[in-house]
Amino acid sequence: MKIYTFILFVILIIGFISCQNEELNVVTKKIQYDVNIKSPSPDYDWWIQNLVGPERERLIDLIVDGAISGKWQAYDYFNDSISVLEVRTIFSDTLVATIMNDFPPYDLYDTVIISTISKSDIERIRFLEEWYINSDNLYFYKKILGIAPIAKRLDFNGIERWQPLFWIYVDESFIKDLSNNNQ
Repeated sequence: MKIYTFILFVILIIGFISCQNEELNVVTKKIQYDVNIKSPSPDYDWWIQNLVGPERERLIDLIVDGAISGKWQAYDYFNDSISVLEVRTIFSDTLVATIMNDFPPYDLYDTVIISTISKSDIERIRFLEEWYINSDNLYFYKKILGIAPIAKRLDFNGIERWQPLFWIYVDESFIKDLSNNNQ
């Protein structure tokens, strides 16, 4: 009986040793990039730069509703925390513009342009990550620090631009570093 216990013990030790994490080398402590979640072209295969509609909607709902409700702490682009009310105001933009009349006498007039951002306008997610690699087998590990929904916008001249709405940081140590740096 003792021999079976000893053999089981040796097998367990070998199993634990083989399950140890392999050494990961830091590639970068910070990298930021955008990922399309809605395909920019109908000619692409459905899975290229795209999340299928219901999956995309669930992801956007999770991020946006969580920020609007206060479940997730949102941050502006300068890494300052913003209130729930400030998050809500991001989705409605009011602009006062001076425009020249198209017809004589070409007078200038002021107008108020109110534009809203809907969840369907969010077509990209911006990621902030740390990257690690195992140099023995090229195993790549990405640690997400933060995410930002990005809305496709047309300005009043009809020019397309991409607007990051807010950041949500998901890594506790990164949030703690932000708090220390903002004091």
